[in-house]
Amino acid sequence: MKTMTCHDLGGPCDLALVGATADDVIKAQDRHLKDAVAAGDAVHVPAREEMKGRWKHPKRSMDWYRGVKERFAALPEG
Repeated sequence: MKTMTCHDLGGPCDLALVGATADDVIKAQDRHLKDAVAAGDAVHVPAREEMKGRWKHPKRSMDWYRGVKERFAALPEG
């Protein structure tokens, strides 16, 4: 298992997101952003909107996705 933070993925906070794969961490980030915004956390709204609109721009989205996967792969296990 590896850990990245909300901030590592473009969000505004340092909540630890843990997963066995980069995709697990990305899914945890998506849930975190959705839950934070639903709870009224306005600070997370820009990151949530970015996440929701990410795939409207495939090239930029794939660059972001590859970057997350590379940073995840470079992290130590733990």
